[in-house]
Amino acid sequence: MIAAIQLRGSIGAQQGVKDTLSFLNLGRKHSCVLLEDNPVNQGMLKKCVSFITYGPVSEETVSTIKSLLKGKTAHLHPPRGGLKSIKKAITQKGDLGLRSDMDSLIGRMLP
Repeated sequence: MIAAIQLRGSIGAQQGVKDTLSFLNLGRKHSCVLLEDNPVNQGMLKKCVSFITYGPVSEETVSTIKSLLKGKTAHLHPPRGGLKSIKKAITQKGDLGLRSDMDSLIGRMLP
């Protein structure tokens, strides 16, 4: 499973990106969805990479998120300790894009 969290609002985004965020059920900041790891979802995540962070999660985190789901989306708190930058990618010492430590970010965002 892959978890995706919207870190930036969609104001100023192109219509295609807004539509893709809608298809992913990401409608507001700090909302989280669980997705299957398949090529269709990977393509949608890459299209929205400048607004979200995503990565693989453990089974424990999946069960925790499923307990918080309201419909298909879980609304999380802003992360304790803050974020580095929501305008830069992980490779540029920011927070957007594919990350390997998704479990620790979600742990900091749980209510």
